[in-house]
Amino acid sequence: MEKIKVKRGFGSDNNAGVHPDILKEVISSNTGHVTGYGSDVYTEQALRLFKEYFGNDTETYFVFTGTAANVLGLTAITRSWNSVITASTAHLEGDECGAPEKFIGCKVLVVDTPDGKINPGLIEKHMHGIDFEHHSQPKVVSITQATEMGTVYTAGEITEIASFAHARGMLLHMDGARIANAAVALNMPFKAFTTDAGVDVLSFGGTKNGMMFGESVCFLKPDLSADFKYMRKQGMQLASKMRFISAQYTGYFRNDLWKICASHSNAMARMLADQLNQIPEVKITQKVQSNGVFAIIPADIVEKIRDHYFFYPWDEKKSEWRLMCSWDTEKEDIEDFVRLLKKELGK
Repeated sequence: MEKIKVKRGFGSDNNAGVHPDILKEVISSNTGHVTGYGSDVYTEQALRLFKEYFGNDTETYFVFTGTAANVLGLTAITRSWNSVITASTAHLEGDECGAPEKFIGCKVLVVDTPDGKINPGLIEKHMHGIDFEHHSQPKVVSITQATEMGTVYTAGEITEIASFAHARGMLLHMDGARIANAAVALNMPFKAFTTDAGVDVLSFGGTKNGMMFGESVCFLKPDLSADFKYMRKQGMQLASKMRFISAQYTGYFRNDLWKICASHSNAMARMLADQLNQIPEVKITQKVQSNGVFAIIPADIVEKIRDHYFFYPWDEKKSEWRLMCSWDTEKEDIEDFVRLLKKELGK
């Protein structure tokens, strides 16, 4: 059978393959029989690692997808009459297909922000109708780190949001689908801008950074995870062969593989942005702090470029596009992309 040839692009870090060290870890765990549903040595080891990285009070539950991590994590800390406040660009609002509303029954309230980051001043507009039964009751603030626009919250910014939320009897959730990219950008350990900054519940992702599948719901404060094992089961996210999710995290944390992968994808994004900045017809629209580049590219040439390198639109009215780099993006990919772009611009 002829081997399928697939070209790398800039569509999504989800499109990249699995890091070889992760595959080796899965293969090494594929020996003999272990008890299913998480009662195995691989899962025990992975759970210990999460306590090492986030603190001894951390309770971690593995699920299959990022959507499940976000929605089930919020299910544990909200009721149907509550609301979750987040950025209008957040996955909870735009990319979960209404899953929070369907499975929790709660409202998602959004704030518009130019860079994907929210702050207490923006959240304040939703702080009304408190203890009034005709209004949904704000219960959770949800932030994304790194944001869907490639920007990164500082530890201080997260602490400020957490303090604002906690002072009002609310909780702080973090969608950490690209948390490794944020940690590299901040040059900080995970705990410094999560547990220590006041985050209560974290969706920890690795799929966009070299893992095969499987995300984590991390409860960073005691007592928040009561009954969550039942919620995970009812949410159809309890893996029978959980060792193959768990073993990946052992490989992911070993020798800082997460950091190596995220450092590379961040560096590739900076390289791409630097080269695009040299083209007057192209305008970078966001700070390049993680592994995403947002750029306005002349509309008349975009489709010709996308025939060779696929990437997604962000704001088609402005011809603004999202270019994502991955753990396996190579310098040659960027050089060829920029060369093609210049060619179509007649340079």
